[in-house]
Amino acid sequence: MSYEHILYEVSDRIATITLNRPDRMNAWTAIMERDVRHAMEAAADDDNVRVIVLTGAGRGFCAGADMDALKGIDPNEVRRGENIPFDMNRRADWQTRYAYYPAIRKPVIAMLNGATAGIGLVHALYCDLRFAADTAVFTTAFARRGLIAEHGISWMLPRIVGHANALDLLMSARRVSAEEALRIGLVNRLSSPEKLREETYAYARDLADFVSPSAIAVIKRQIYDVPFQTLAEATIDANREMQIALKGNDFREGVASFVEKRPPRFTGT
Repeated sequence: MSYEHILYEVSDRIATITLNRPDRMNAWTAIMERDVRHAMEAAADDDNVRVIVLTGAGRGFCAGADMDALKGIDPNEVRRGENIPFDMNRRADWQTRYAYYPAIRKPVIAMLNGATAGIGLVHALYCDLRFAADTAVFTTAFARRGLIAEHGISWMLPRIVGHANALDLLMSARRVSAEEALRIGLVNRLSSPEKLREETYAYARDLADFVSPSAIAVIKRQIYDVPFQTLAEATIDANREMQIALKGNDFREGVASFVEKRPPRFTGT
């Protein structure tokens, strides 16, 4: 597929999706929405991809919705695509318009190279990990535009930064520095702008080269299922998955590579 508002490439088993409107700080559009979803599906289905990195071109990750489009938005447009299935084998919670990232059975890393605001922050939160430049700035933005906590951010944000921090960020819509974002758990790591790409891809390559894809797929599903489970349900599920893993090729390879002191050759089975 030919993309209009993103770039897509695969190298070293890492798929990179780059929001590509640098002249507009990668402001979000309907075209970008379509492009990102298609690229995420392509990466999810590609056996040559083990890790996905989402980033932005130029000085910012995503400065929020394109204001020209926002000024003329139809209120009925908000509910478009509420139930577009991404993976029908995953729970309904991860089938909504933007909340499909947790249904992807591969790690998704947000590489936040600059300003991350509004719907840009929503997408960053749906990624599994967030690595940011130490110059990046974050804001929920919505309340300062007369808007509410959009697209499930009211569910995701408290689970990442805690209840009180989420209320602070959503109600004030203030600017948050990279240092504060790291302190409250909004991002996982900080790097200098010059080192961000190098350090993010070093982490991604480590996952791609040394971690079992089948194990990651199950672990990711387990973590995202936990808010809907009791401890007993999570334990029973883990025991069932352990029985399956013990019969798998990746388990045998993980043990063999450790004993033989060599890099693993995981197949994801």
